[in-house]
Amino acid sequence: MFDEKVARRDAEGYRRRGLGPPAQWIVDALVAEGVAGAKVLEVGGGVGAIQLELLAAGAERAVNVEYSPGYEAAAAQLADEAGVAERIDREIGDFAHDGRFGDADVVLMHRVVCCYPDYERLVGEAARHARRTLVFSFPPRNPVSRLVNTCSNIWMRATGRDFRSYVHPPGRMIDTARDHGFRPVAQRRRRIWLAVALTRE
Repeated sequence: MFDEKVARRDAEGYRRRGLGPPAQWIVDALVAEGVAGAKVLEVGGGVGAIQLELLAAGAERAVNVEYSPGYEAAAAQLADEAGVAERIDREIGDFAHDGRFGDADVVLMHRVVCCYPDYERLVGEAARHARRTLVFSFPPRNPVSRLVNTCSNIWMRATGRDFRSYVHPPGRMIDTARDHGFRPVAQRRRRIWLAVALTRE
């Protein structure tokens, strides 16, 4: 599903248009909280576009944990072009179950929770690794989004793909972060992609 072809398309889109509105909101929210000198850990960062923006805004280092190896070549090329390759570490693995990843000042997940069946495990692990700030985006949970998601999964099954998407309850995801000592400080409310920024109490 997330292969080198998708990665090349994403990288070229970033070169031409920059970040999309939801990703830009995440960057703006993190910059508002302060990223100077911070270590950023992104789960499922794809080609690393958000990381590049945060490094340009003053973050010290970035770590990307990716489930699919298909993004690596395109991500490396973008990092080289931006002159920050030595400040980015990229890892392959299942973040929610692989305990080898260290903590970071900032942990973010953009359009990732909807790709994972166990949101409590994923959000909980992200919160556990975040020393200061946690940000994640997700689709709204309403009749339209649930219908679209169901149709998408039917198509995936019909075409022989293993990937499935999920529309998790936003309130419960935020409550999971609260259970780990975080409180919301900013939220993005839009029709397609919602997002929340939380800080550790």
